[in-house]
Amino acid sequence: MGYVKVKVKIRNIHKPELEVERELLADTGAIYTMIKRKFLEELRIKPRGKRKFKTADGRLVEREVGAAEIEINGQSTYSIIIFGENSDAEVLGVTTLEELGLQVDSVTGELKPLELLLL
Repeated sequence: MGYVKVKVKIRNIHKPELEVERELLADTGAIYTMIKRKFLEELRIKPRGKRKFKTADGRLVEREVGAAEIEINGQSTYSIIIFGENSDAEVLGVTTLEELGLQVDSVTGELKPLELLLL
């Protein structure tokens, strides 16, 4: 299976008419969704804080985080997003996928509905 790329609409929660469409890599190893800062600034999305993250090569980096509306195939959610720098890959994290009730099918390499539990 190769990489799973997904077309995603990203919107400003407070001004939903501000929208951009991006193709993101679905990364089940990433907790949060990361979008390049320049696109989030175009949408007038403001950072709400900072968090520290460990990179794949073991470095500790700090990135600003905020919130955005994320839509995939007509389903949307509000999700935490990381303000990515130019060198950062744009990824669709597992938290956003789960909020949308989706998961990556490792056999087909596509998104499929997640079996949601109500306990």
